[in-house]
Amino acid sequence: MPAIDLVIYIFLAIGVTFNALGVIGLLRFPDLYTRMHATTKATTFGSIFTSLAVIVYGLYLFITVRDSQYLTLAIHAFLAVACLAFTNAVSAHAIARAAHKSGIMPTPAVVDRLAEAKL
Repeated sequence: MPAIDLVIYIFLAIGVTFNALGVIGLLRFPDLYTRMHATTKATTFGSIFTSLAVIVYGLYLFITVRDSQYLTLAIHAFLAVACLAFTNAVSAHAIARAAHKSGIMPTPAVVDRLAEAKL
């Protein structure tokens, strides 16, 4: 097995593991906020690694085969990662804020900065 395949498999294994942990967090955590925290963090990290595997694969084939479609694949995967990292954080924040405003409170809240700030 070439070393590049091993690197790609490692990236894929890390990505799939973290995406699976996000799903487990979604199923196991008690309330909306902790579920969203688990899914956002874990799936962002997992998606970054699966996309990193695609980027490495695309760059490797671009270098060896000299076909520009593989460079396009790598660039698109990189742009997807950049968009995903930004939109995951912003959307999770917006959903949590909307849930708080609609009256869904964290179950054992120790600190509630939104309620303190009356936003």
